[in-house]
Amino acid sequence: MHNLDLKFMRRALNCARQGVRFGQTPFGACIVKHNRMIAMGHNLVWQKKNIILHAEMVAIGRACRVLKSIDLSGCTIYSTCEPCPMCFAACHWARIKRIVFGASIRDAQNYGFNEMTLSNAKLKKIIKSKIGLTSGVGMNESRALFKFWQAQGAARVY
Repeated sequence: MHNLDLKFMRRALNCARQGVRFGQTPFGACIVKHNRMIAMGHNLVWQKKNIILHAEMVAIGRACRVLKSIDLSGCTIYSTCEPCPMCFAACHWARIKRIVFGASIRDAQNYGFNEMTLSNAKLKKIIKSKIGLTSGVGMNESRALFKFWQAQGAARVY
């Protein structure tokens, strides 16, 4: 793990905390290109009543607008939780170079989220994706987001 990985994961964590304070679920993402943050996003599913607005999807959409391209080659996405299959596919289609995540899909399931038990490593193998994967960066802080979210008193899963 590089110091830059932890630096950008902390940005994703802070973004997720902000989302939780606004009544959203405990997920955040940050997209970086050439060691510069391009975009961030937290989950907006409940706010926008749109099931596809996961943190990664929000961040990818914002990065595409900033870069004026759907090609995010050379970018790394930092996600507080292992991306679900939908978000992994979006990373693949956007040609994101690397996914770095903290908590696992299993962690999200343990807090009641209706996750598919299909890891990014399995997805990568099945579709022969070239995306690099780095797991466990900021894992304890990422897992703590779930407790922070529950402590807010209005935790809703999907």
